[in-house]
Amino acid sequence: MIANLATGVILIAFVRLVVLLVRSLRGSEGVRSLKGPRTSSRLLGYEYDLSRQEDVGGLESQWVREYGPTWRISGAFATDVLMTADPKALQHIFHKSAYNYGKQASQNHMGYIMSGPNIVWADGEVYHRHRKIMNPAFSTAQLRSFLLLFQAVGHKLSEKWKAELASHKEVEVFVNRWLSRAALDIIGAAAFDYDYKAMDEADESALAKAYHGIFKDVNFRLSKAELILRASWDYLPFPILKLFAYVPARTFNHVRYVKNLYMTYGKQILGEKRSEVDAEKRAGEKDVVTILVKANESSDEKTRLNEEEILAQMYTLTLAGHETTATTLTFLLYELAKNPEYQARMRQEIREARTRVLARGDIDFTMEDLDGMTLCLNAIKETLRMHPVVTQIQRVAMKDDVLPLAHPIVTDGGQIVTAVPVRKGQVVNASLAMYNRQVMQLPAMTIKALTYSVTGFPRMSFSAGTRACLGWRFAVMEMQVLVAELVGTFRFDLPAELESGMFEVLRGPAGNTMFPFVRGKVEHDGAVTLRVALAS
Repeated sequence: MIANLATGVILIAFVRLVVLLVRSLRGSEGVRSLKGPRTSSRLLGYEYDLSRQEDVGGLESQWVREYGPTWRISGAFATDVLMTADPKALQHIFHKSAYNYGKQASQNHMGYIMSGPNIVWADGEVYHRHRKIMNPAFSTAQLRSFLLLFQAVGHKLSEKWKAELASHKEVEVFVNRWLSRAALDIIGAAAFDYDYKAMDEADESALAKAYHGIFKDVNFRLSKAELILRASWDYLPFPILKLFAYVPARTFNHVRYVKNLYMTYGKQILGEKRSEVDAEKRAGEKDVVTILVKANESSDEKTRLNEEEILAQMYTLTLAGHETTATTLTFLLYELAKNPEYQARMRQEIREARTRVLARGDIDFTMEDLDGMTLCLNAIKETLRMHPVVTQIQRVAMKDDVLPLAHPIVTDGGQIVTAVPVRKGQVVNASLAMYNRQVMQLPAMTIKALTYSVTGFPRMSFSAGTRACLGWRFAVMEMQVLVAELVGTFRFDLPAELESGMFEVLRGPAGNTMFPFVRGKVEHDGAVTLRVALAS
């Protein structure tokens, strides 16, 4: 039966692929006229080449130098893909004409397999329903109510590290593991009013272990067969795609394990909060879990989420809300360890702000205090630009369009163009990783306070426009709090391995995302150590 199913799936995919390739060959002259690199395999396309990089961004930066910020490349099954890092093109795709560009199934469906019908996977009317329901949970007023909670978790992490330093001048700390545990506790408490207890155990909890490194486990250096399999998802109807959740292969087995593990937590949380909502104990609350429970009970289909959708949101928020933050902060502390002078100036800024807080009779930082720490804000901004956790975003043109360019490019025929016509069905890849080859810019002078508009390219780790990450402000505020606590308390240095010239933290390719690892130690599950000491 399994063999017959596999044969049927392959046949359906092949027929649909042929039809779509014929359409593509008939209507992509504008894209095909562009210059671009050759891929190592016409069948596997650029996805294979990017997945085999040691450090994300190397190939993309090379292509930008050779062809400019917009170029053509061969995708899986020899389809033409338009890749761009042009700011005007990105603004058009994600803002001005965002509804004309949908998500690509081959890059999006794994999110559905991992958690179910979540907001990151959703598109069209389903996406708008999900976003409308969840928007109030991420309002500015609601986020401000989380500030003390964030600070409590940051202080708890600080105390854990101080305990390690009680009998040592300095210790080597697995910073990404600890940051992941702290961020997991933050998302549990803030979004679901639930304590995951990720930092309470001597070792990582089962959930923390399952989530840690999941991007690597699911997407790192996929085999050629699995790359072909996922590429076929673009040509299969959704009822067939849903069957891939049951494929008895290593990657899918791991995904099922993590999903089933989380659902035990999710159902427990949902049951507890549903009884509180029913008892009107949370009548005025606008946190995520209360909004989700109320949406489940709504009689209006436009404002209703079923239980499968609710659990999918909870899984996704927990994953996206902690692992991406932990990765960004890992690279931030690594960059500060390489830039001790800037680290010292940040610490001075934090301590001066602390003095002002105490002078006015307060104990904790307000959002205004955190926003006033411009050196800290700059470090966060630069880390997001240099080390974007999301390294590429694919979109598919839903109708014929013309893509404007800020930077003119030269076609294969020698023509200079300032716009590229695209036909319906054209895949466009927004490349974010190229910027991480630039030098980290930590200016000597105090800079202006940042506004954190997601229209800015350096922060497209949160995507942009109508599909920008709902929790981007949550993530930035969380990072501000943890940076103020940790950098204000500790000094971070590179480990002793640097003396032998071996230590470098790289960005491992994991599909559309990346994970940190020490050069030569990718098999160590992305463990990144830094020397930590109490700051004088």
